[in-house]
Amino acid sequence: MKVLLVKPNNLSDHIQPSLGLAYLAEGIRDRHEVFILDCIKEDINPNEFAHQVLENFRPDLVGIQCYTFDLGNVCKLLRATKDWNPDIVTVVGGAHISSDPIRAFDNLHEDLDFAFAGEAETGFPKFIDMLDDPEIESDFHSIPGLVWKNDQEYVVNPGNMEDDLDRLGDPAWDLIRPDLYPESQHGAFFNQFPIAPIITTRGCPYSCTFCSAPILSGKKLRHHSKEYVLRNISNLYHNYGIREFHIVDDNFTQDIEYAKVIVRGILSLNLDISLAMPNGIRMDYLDDELLELLKEAGLYLVSIAVESGNDEILKKMKKGTNVHKIHRDVKLIKKHGFDIAAFFILGFPEETLETIQDTIDLSMKLPLLRSNYFTYLPLPGTESYHHLEETGEIDNVDWDNYYIMSAAYTPQGIDREELLAIKKKAFLKFYFRPRVLIRNLMRIKNYRHFKFLLKRFYNWIIVKNHHSTDFVVHHESSSSAPVSNVSFK
Repeated sequence: MKVLLVKPNNLSDHIQPSLGLAYLAEGIRDRHEVFILDCIKEDINPNEFAHQVLENFRPDLVGIQCYTFDLGNVCKLLRATKDWNPDIVTVVGGAHISSDPIRAFDNLHEDLDFAFAGEAETGFPKFIDMLDDPEIESDFHSIPGLVWKNDQEYVVNPGNMEDDLDRLGDPAWDLIRPDLYPESQHGAFFNQFPIAPIITTRGCPYSCTFCSAPILSGKKLRHHSKEYVLRNISNLYHNYGIREFHIVDDNFTQDIEYAKVIVRGILSLNLDISLAMPNGIRMDYLDDELLELLKEAGLYLVSIAVESGNDEILKKMKKGTNVHKIHRDVKLIKKHGFDIAAFFILGFPEETLETIQDTIDLSMKLPLLRSNYFTYLPLPGTESYHHLEETGEIDNVDWDNYYIMSAAYTPQGIDREELLAIKKKAFLKFYFRPRVLIRNLMRIKNYRHFKFLLKRFYNWIIVKNHHSTDFVVHHESSSSAPVSNVSFK
């Protein structure tokens, strides 16, 4: 069977390989022909997808990764696929489907045949084999995590989260080629290049009310072995020329002793590399020993998820910390000479202008190199999303502006334009302080990096309305030029 796995296009300036698709591909590649397409990297819209990609590869099955902010483009890709050939089997998986499988499937059902909720590395290969081999009885009930229709009834099969992550195999690095991605994959700055993402753990035991991580990967922390992690790092370093590794776990430092084992192992490889943890870490799981090990191993920036500068809002978020602890933990990180980047949420439910200002004030007081201000996104399946449903505020969500550079939701008493103006003002105030500006300018690598930063600055300051959930497929005439940088060989 010919399987096309797709990462849909969106307006993100984070252009990074999809590890999720690489793991899925690894599970089926020995029995099926599989190709991974990153529409963001290749800048392929639904029209090009239909008229050039499908025509060239001619897949039997198209599987699409879907986050909630991808939903509009996923709908267009599904429609384009079925318009081109209605016999192609369409499958969607990822965080959006996992958050509310039946509702999500129902929204897409016209062009969607199947979906997967939760981790699909166990169920997806069984599903593909079942479709491909007529001698295998099509018992869809036996496929872990499969979402499907039995006559007119939706069925959500129980999922399977593998405890021994090593059993999932290595990602299909040759199908995603991280060495061919742009420099600034996950953020605006980097230390070395090329860059590759790696995962050492899955699962998050915390209950942050705005976060969907436990929905997709569960609350139980599961580990790859040290040997697995080091083998992949060594492979990427020697065979793909990777010189910077981004550990994209939900929380790498949650198991602090495991983290120390991994970092000591990285040091034992004696490689000239840099490390980053762009998804952020919990500061309450750091100590002097781990920070020193990370420094020695090449970590050059500590990203932290502060989220709010108001204790009451932190309680509503169930962050398990307070402003006093944040100051204490940041002081510990700075003691070891790290630059720090922090994430902040503006406009969380029940926020006021005063609590938002508390957050901005904290971002200015902390010794940060970079500050990232995001508006709150109500992610389906999260506790804060359910709260908005209960209060009726979910009806006020602007799904046409469901994107971190816009404002899909605003608390009562604050309108969208006001919140965006506050965010823009905070961004400018933070970065145009002379000391912060100079330190960031000194970290620009080259002219291409400078142009990228200008583009990103424009995107963050001039908000783009991209109508993320426009379900209409626009039938403009597509270019006849081939997608020259995509090869199906």
